[in-house]
Amino acid sequence: MLPHARLVLERADRFVQEYLAAGVVADRRPLRVSAWEVPGTPERPGEPVSFARAAEATFTAIAAGDAWGRAWGTTWFTVEGEVPSAWAGRTGRIELSLDLGFNQAKPGFQCEGLVRTEDGSAVKGLEPRNHHVPLTQAPGEPFRLFVEGASNPDLSGGDDFKSGTAFAPTALGDPATAGAAPIHRLGAFEVRLIDHAVEQLRREITVLCGLARELVDSDPRRARILDGVERALYLVDPDAPERDAATASEFLRPLLDSPAAASAHRIVATGHAHIDSAWLWPSRETVRKITRTYANVVDLLDRDPDAVFVSSSAQHFAWVRDNDPRLFERVKEHVAGRRFLPVGNMWVESDVNMPSGESIARQLLYGTRLFEEEFGARSDVGWLPDSFGFPASLPQLLRGAGLRWFFTQKMCWNDVDTMPHHSFQWEGLDGSRIFTHFPPNNTYSGDLRPTELARSVRNFADHGSASTSLMPFGFGDGGGGPTREMMADLRLQADLEGSPRVRVGTPREFFVDAEQEYRSPPVWSGEMYLEFHRGIYTSQSRTKRGNRRNEWLLVEAELWCSMATLTRGADYPHEELDALWREVLLLQFHDILPGSAIAWVHREAEESHARTTARLEGIVEEALRRLVGVGDRPIALNAAPFVSSGIDALGGGEADAAAPVIGEALDDGSIRLSSDALTVIVGADGTLHSVMDRTARRELIPHGMRANLLQVHVDAPARWDAWELDRSYRLSSEDLDAGTVSLTGEGDAHVVREFGSSRIEQWIGIDPLGGGVRIRTRVDWHERHRLLKLAFPLDVHAPDAAYETQFGHVRRPVHTNTSWDEARYEVCAHRWVHVGEPGFGVAVVNDGLYGHDVTRESVDGRVVTVVRQSLLRAPTFPDPDADQGVHEFVSVLVPAATTGDAARWGAIVGTPLRTVTGAVAPAPLVRTDPGGPVVISAVKLAADRSGDLIVRLYEQRGSRAATALQLSIDVADVRVCDLVETTGPRLDAFRTDDPRTIPVELHPFEVLTLRMTPVSERLSA
Repeated sequence: MLPHARLVLERADRFVQEYLAAGVVADRRPLRVSAWEVPGTPERPGEPVSFARAAEATFTAIAAGDAWGRAWGTTWFTVEGEVPSAWAGRTGRIELSLDLGFNQAKPGFQCEGLVRTEDGSAVKGLEPRNHHVPLTQAPGEPFRLFVEGASNPDLSGGDDFKSGTAFAPTALGDPATAGAAPIHRLGAFEVRLIDHAVEQLRREITVLCGLARELVDSDPRRARILDGVERALYLVDPDAPERDAATASEFLRPLLDSPAAASAHRIVATGHAHIDSAWLWPSRETVRKITRTYANVVDLLDRDPDAVFVSSSAQHFAWVRDNDPRLFERVKEHVAGRRFLPVGNMWVESDVNMPSGESIARQLLYGTRLFEEEFGARSDVGWLPDSFGFPASLPQLLRGAGLRWFFTQKMCWNDVDTMPHHSFQWEGLDGSRIFTHFPPNNTYSGDLRPTELARSVRNFADHGSASTSLMPFGFGDGGGGPTREMMADLRLQADLEGSPRVRVGTPREFFVDAEQEYRSPPVWSGEMYLEFHRGIYTSQSRTKRGNRRNEWLLVEAELWCSMATLTRGADYPHEELDALWREVLLLQFHDILPGSAIAWVHREAEESHARTTARLEGIVEEALRRLVGVGDRPIALNAAPFVSSGIDALGGGEADAAAPVIGEALDDGSIRLSSDALTVIVGADGTLHSVMDRTARRELIPHGMRANLLQVHVDAPARWDAWELDRSYRLSSEDLDAGTVSLTGEGDAHVVREFGSSRIEQWIGIDPLGGGVRIRTRVDWHERHRLLKLAFPLDVHAPDAAYETQFGHVRRPVHTNTSWDEARYEVCAHRWVHVGEPGFGVAVVNDGLYGHDVTRESVDGRVVTVVRQSLLRAPTFPDPDADQGVHEFVSVLVPAATTGDAARWGAIVGTPLRTVTGAVAPAPLVRTDPGGPVVISAVKLAADRSGDLIVRLYEQRGSRAATALQLSIDVADVRVCDLVETTGPRLDAFRTDDPRTIPVELHPFEVLTLRMTPVSERLSA
């Protein structure tokens, strides 16, 4: 930058930050403030109370500089004063400025407040950079307001927020350890008279100087801006800017009126407030963050006819509906006016890598239904700006819920490779495509500064074929939303020479224009793997295991309840199942399920999962009691969609006897386990020295190597502790191969190991089904910054590996030929990983893990494949005690010829048989070809309570498939429906003369949802 240009900009900065900032406030008067701290306990300090309760409290005077608010507490303030009579006849805007003691951190990461009138109506939120409050009183008139203050601690790391380097272990993440001392000091509470001319000049100079900084030295436009700004500043008296502000603005008018080039990039700006449903705060605080943000937004929409706002997450709307009905009615008015726009159609902005296919279907079902019930419409824009990568299954699921477009920005966080496009067709596992856009300014919380507009132009990868991008703007993460200042900057830059053109618009308007313009967009096929945050597949194991357990228990409960309703006349527990689904869906939020939230969040998640499990077990027990009747016959129930121990999928019967297994201790201290299918040698070191598939006559373990090898790595990432797993973790590795081995009375090998401050026990046996090695691992974990993995070297030459994902599997190369391959050093799988070569394969199955890596190693010149499960991590931020304590895992090593066998084992391990006593074994309500490629994913009654039966199935091998569903009840009609159960066309293959047989055909990995009307329901209607 040229020296004179630097001097002009430095002088302008001082003018803006010092002289004009002081001149914006033409006059100010202090207010009378009093406070009431909501009582609480160390574990639950200052829980929110109703406005009615606060209004009856006894308040005590408080002044600027006084300390207030223990961490996570609530303090109510009353604000009293009057508009000075002396302001009568003076020009300017009258408003309040209420500073709770804000620091310079971005909004949403410290104390916040909500202003209410004396009748309890929400007025506006209070946050850093947005703490003005509008007044309707005239000079001489008094006012009295209430403020609900939330004394949240700042855990963001301040200016280092994006880098994550400032994140350090803290006791503030849990009220039980946060302490009772006040953590904030009250700022000034004032009534102010605002000088609009000075305020406007301040924004104009800020915008022009920001633009000048983005232009190159040789650009004539830059020189004219600097010359104009310098001359305008000399028109203003720094000690009395109000006298000449309007004159200076008029002098700048030609610079601001000069239009953008005809070829300028176009930006559609849409108001937004990304609000994490829990993260560095608990969900109970998110309820208030949503309320504060929505109050900000409706106030802005009331006052600015140009503003629009988008908000995702049906859960957020439900919280406002249930906690502030009057505010919700104002939201509904703006939704009806198409200025407050629900988007995304999901219950929360969930993680989408780890939830099951049914979970994502229910995210879309429950989100869409709330939008339709409350607002009469659903969105067609998918909206997941901050989720940590996107599976190949997602395009089909989004399209299957009626979404036409998809928006995210998270892929700009890749740490190795850059995604090649910003607008493109994303092709999923089954071939479904959805038009997708990334904002080139690389954020979902833009503020419309010139540097952001310039970055959008500079980064946009599709110039030439496309000319438009989307920019969500407004304070986010912790909420806040768009401000009047952002809207003012937008208007100044709407058509400004040297800048892109900017207009306010909705995401739908953007996508319609972008798709129309980009006639032949490029295609990205397969998953969008985030090359960052790789540790999230393992952090907070108990939260993850609770999710896995409950998402499958919910599906099981729906199955047995549907059967009990349609065959025994029982009442279907719609309301309770809906409530339990919504609780589990909330806990799939992209900072809860990934394990990247504070200790409070994960403690509550574990408690919630435990309650959900207990209630679901009760629902299942009641449904099975109705199904089997009274008797003393032992009956096994199989909720898995595959035959297990001779029991039909989704039905009951008498289980086959367990495969006989012989266990014997050998002279060298090892243990041999034998069944008809396998011979297994557990060495004296507790590892698997040999696994012989007796049918294939094939040894699984490479010569000289050991499986079931526990390995510990130093895990101290450079940043984002709970999120990230640096590739350098592999530079430090310790094999845990010292311990004791004994033979149990049940014929299993029992292994005990000590490591650091931790204890690891394993029970190794041949699975009762006979075809796999079952390993139960119990870890009492007390390490810090360590990663525990379980390794299985396999004598298989596999070019790639198959990993279960929603409704199918995805293949990833095992080699590292490209930077994209090398960056996938830790990946997500659901219940199984399969590696194979022609004619032989092996599955590694789990009951609640997600993180895996698969590598190729050379042993004596031969290539072997190593599959590793990530068991535990020990990050210290945001939760300094993450994963400390006892954990249990089940792993099964299975010789499996196909991915279909892997899928069967994954389902059976994840959904074991139940045994009850009764009179009759229930036949499956619906079944398909045993062992075929079509899998039944869900059997439930329709969400609209019509009595219709919903059956969802999918093709699991990646091939075309034809099968026939066999029903145990008659149905009068079968229709294809979408994931949100909207009725579609009648299934052509259905014949009324054979109402229990339904032929279906599926494309590779296709998900098909059928809606059936039982004859009994038709007749009763």
